[in-house]
Amino acid sequence: MDDYMFNDNVLRCKTVVEATQYLEIFNYSDPRFNTCEEHPLTQDEFDNYLHRRGAFAPPTNHPPGVKMVSCMRLILQQNAQHADTFTPDVLSLTQKQYKAMVNALHLPYRWIESMSCVGPFFWSAWDQDEETPHLQIVHRKSDVRKRGLTRGWELTLSHDVKNGITTGFYKGTESSDIIGCLKHLKACVGQIGHPLLLPVIIFSHDISSTTDIKQRKARDWLRRLEHAVSMRTEITEKEGYVSKDGVVDLDRVNMDLVECHSQVLWKRPKAYLEILSGIQEAMERFDDKLSYERKDKTMRSLHASMVARLDFYKVKLQGIESYAYTTLQRLDIQRSALYNIIAQKESKLNFQMAGEQRKLAHASKRDSAAMKTISLLGAIFLPGAWLAAIFSMSFFNFQDGSNPIVSKQFWIYWVFTIPTTIVIVLGWWVWERKREKRYDEEDARIAQGSERMEKQIMAAMRTRTMSKASTWDTTKKSE
Repeated sequence: MDDYMFNDNVLRCKTVVEATQYLEIFNYSDPRFNTCEEHPLTQDEFDNYLHRRGAFAPPTNHPPGVKMVSCMRLILQQNAQHADTFTPDVLSLTQKQYKAMVNALHLPYRWIESMSCVGPFFWSAWDQDEETPHLQIVHRKSDVRKRGLTRGWELTLSHDVKNGITTGFYKGTESSDIIGCLKHLKACVGQIGHPLLLPVIIFSHDISSTTDIKQRKARDWLRRLEHAVSMRTEITEKEGYVSKDGVVDLDRVNMDLVECHSQVLWKRPKAYLEILSGIQEAMERFDDKLSYERKDKTMRSLHASMVARLDFYKVKLQGIESYAYTTLQRLDIQRSALYNIIAQKESKLNFQMAGEQRKLAHASKRDSAAMKTISLLGAIFLPGAWLAAIFSMSFFNFQDGSNPIVSKQFWIYWVFTIPTTIVIVLGWWVWERKREKRYDEEDARIAQGSERMEKQIMAAMRTRTMSKASTWDTTKKSE
């Protein structure tokens, strides 16, 4: 089943090109013949390296009695640069070379299935070869791109427990510290007989003091945020977020809370504690099957030293986990306090806006009452005034009862009145259109003013004047 899934996964992968090197370390019973070589590995020599032919053939000029004690043969890609090199279903060797390497170096078929893993990953198991068992290891860490650059590293090893031969493949980007790990490995060439040596070196580099320093900086950052939000007096004034006029930019504080939270979660110790447990299990597997001939005093001392180092890392990671947990809890408290401050300011500003709107409503109501009064008076007196004006004209004669009351020239009134009325109505219509246009422009200016007012309100919500009153008294606490 494993070989079918392996071949099927390889066929689905595409290939990218990376510069390839090899590293060979041989330790002999006579240390004078020990070698450590690292050179570029060309395409035409790749197959010879796998099968130890040509320039890679075992030496034949050693004196009688000198035998190989331990060996490590690695294919390296130390500065992987292709943007897709750690993308799932992507190989940095050709499919033919990849298959040949896995089979010739006894690497695990399951290795290719780990390409989709993100974050730290460790797996170990024995192969099914009962005559010459191999301890197989996959250790990797990969992530998504950052600013278009790929990130990660991967290591797969196979250790022949009978002969002390370790073979494998190690690839990493510039940010993975692969060069530093290999430098450390070359300084420990006498200990390469232990298959967990390189994984422990990589683990120690991955949880270096940089993790502790990041947690310390995050805690210091947290204290400044606490000073800005809840006015704790544990820092100097110049370290805080308070401006010269006593105002805090709450928008900046909120962004820094988020960034500080992400810094605390960087290299979360919980994940590395799981990796450490996997390495410890692999150490036990190796120790259980190690033959009596290989379990000499040097190997026992090395194994005990590595076990002690892993126990040290476990205690260290537990301390970092506790420290980070406390920082996260305090960050949550400050975030809640910040949201409460913003909510209070928002409520106050809404109350102020409601008051202004109420004033506008009262003013509009007064204007409406005045217009209503004027309209009512006009409706009362206009009919009478119009009729009085008509009947007072010379076209009507109410004095002489023998003559007609209405003059024959009454049509003159309508000739002048109707056109004049039409002109007045048209003039009113034009004036009304211009007034509506003016009102539209005023509405647009009011809308712009509302937007400016909203921006000012939001800016006011993000800043607050510092108050010297505080319920937190560190002097009493220290006493």
